[in-house]
Amino acid sequence: MRRFDGKVVLVTGGSQGIGQGIARRFREEGARVFTAQRGQDAEFEGIEADLSAPDSPPRVVAEVMERAGRLDALVNNAGMMREARVEDMSLADWQFNIAVNLTAPFLLIKAALPHLRATKGAIVNIGSIEGIGCNPQHASYSATKAGLHGLTRAVAVDHGEDGIRCNAVAPGWIDSELSEIYIESMPDPVAFRQKISKIHPVRRTGTPADVAGLVAFLCSEDNGFITGQTYTIDGGRTVQLPLP
Repeated sequence: MRRFDGKVVLVTGGSQGIGQGIARRFREEGARVFTAQRGQDAEFEGIEADLSAPDSPPRVVAEVMERAGRLDALVNNAGMMREARVEDMSLADWQFNIAVNLTAPFLLIKAALPHLRATKGAIVNIGSIEGIGCNPQHASYSATKAGLHGLTRAVAVDHGEDGIRCNAVAPGWIDSELSEIYIESMPDPVAFRQKISKIHPVRRTGTPADVAGLVAFLCSEDNGFITGQTYTIDGGRTVQLPLP
């Protein structure tokens, strides 16, 4: 199935983890894929950018247009987390989290809208189940992801008349290089893996490919009537009540 033949997709943070899985799925379905992140990307047409800087998002979109001449889908995947409770978090850390996780998607969408209007394109924002709930010491991360879900709804309402659909995906625990490092840092990684599996009704953690399939559907012509929605993709974790 090649739903994106002749189309151009921009995925931020596309050189690793969830973003890489999304970029690979679009490529498999025929898209020309650009990624944007701090470092280089040897696999795709990478654009080096510090997305915390406000001049980077419009420059990234302009470069895609200069090199490809069109834009059919924008996936705002890049994100970061600085852990602290509210009373322990510095203003600098709070503002940096907002800059990367919320302001950068806003600026990318703002720059991309004229081009997506021309192609009747789609936007998918990668939120989190922490935009719905929250883990300890994740005040800024949770706030930014909840804000990204809200921005998704606003863009859908304001730009549906332009033929642009905007949705969000809220992943739970997804296997990645960072999650693997975290697991291996535990005193008993084997026991921790078993514990993590048990909090998911499907008895496994997710993969970037799991997320990529949903993102591709939301950006495809198979989806013509879904917009403004946030899709939880967490193996049932958030609907399973803990035992008393």
